[in-house]
Amino acid sequence: MYMKMVPRNLVRDGAGSVKMVPEESDDLWVAYNLIAVGDTVLAVTVRKVLRETASGETAAERVKLKLETKVEAVDYDKEGGVLRIRGKNILENKHVKIGAFHTLEIELQRPFVLTKQIWDSLALDVLRQASDPCATVDLAVVLMQEGLAQIFLVGKSVTTTRSRIEVPIPRKHGPSIAGYDAALSKFFDNVLQAFLIYVDFKVVRCAVIASPGFTKDQFHRHLLLEAERTQLRPIIENKSRIILAHATSGYKHGLREVLDAPNVMNMIKDTKAAQEVRVLKDFFSMLSNDPDRACYGPKHVEVAHERMAIQTLLITDELFRTADIAARQNYVKLVDSVKASGGTTHIFSSMHVSGEQLAQLTGIAAILRFPLPDLEDIEM
Repeated sequence: MYMKMVPRNLVRDGAGSVKMVPEESDDLWVAYNLIAVGDTVLAVTVRKVLRETASGETAAERVKLKLETKVEAVDYDKEGGVLRIRGKNILENKHVKIGAFHTLEIELQRPFVLTKQIWDSLALDVLRQASDPCATVDLAVVLMQEGLAQIFLVGKSVTTTRSRIEVPIPRKHGPSIAGYDAALSKFFDNVLQAFLIYVDFKVVRCAVIASPGFTKDQFHRHLLLEAERTQLRPIIENKSRIILAHATSGYKHGLREVLDAPNVMNMIKDTKAAQEVRVLKDFFSMLSNDPDRACYGPKHVEVAHERMAIQTLLITDELFRTADIAARQNYVKLVDSVKASGGTTHIFSSMHVSGEQLAQLTGIAAILRFPLPDLEDIEM
């Protein structure tokens, strides 16, 4: 699935509106990155109003209203799957005064209209990618260790945790070995049930089972045996798309290793998440082996660009969500200018592990065409 949208005469650096219907969590993330302070959002909402009854008493009643809010703050609740937009109402309404504060809640399948006074190149590019029917959830990952498993869905912009399974496993020795085997079997059954619920092979390209040691191999064997025994067609028909990878633990930081594994990378090599992993790896490699051809931090990147030295720009989407409009415009100009000078740009999602890594390095970095040894002398 992909975001349904109807643009209304959008031109670069001009005013315009777009009607959007988010269909999956990635779409809410796209909307979160698009909606900025000063924009307006029109949506149907529910508000509690007081009515006077025939007896003269007042009673609260929930009514549906169409409100248009001038945005003052935007919050994305990933786990709850909702976007909260707070601002002042600007649409005449008998229940809500103009200028009154209201929080619009945008959920999946709930249409809204976003209006901007300036649609810059970045916003238009985000829209174009969001309406691409080829962009969807790329990968399901079962990250596990004995007694703990988590299922992640890696989309074009968001990595979501869909399930966490924990089962106490006794130690494997002496008289407790029978208890160990029973607990492990129960654990694998629970993971299998979650796998059937959350891994849809009509959507994902492949599913990865990753763990330290042999847990992944044991679960993979359990999965295939149970699929044959109970005729689980989705698993039987897609077993070639279930691959194994090493991870040092069942916790989220293990995702970085999974995405970097050659067999996984080969299955998702043309996806956004894979590109982010590859480019960040190239940056760290340059930083280690030829440090004068790599830099990070707004000031160093800005100076490198003034000297036409940027070959590859890495920047997180988080920097474009700043309430400082001038700062946002500067980042947009930087992206446009690097492209115009023949460089490449990669906008990292802060909801992917590689984006989290880049955020720890100020959120902006660059691989340079030629060495700039004197950059180190410039204060960050």
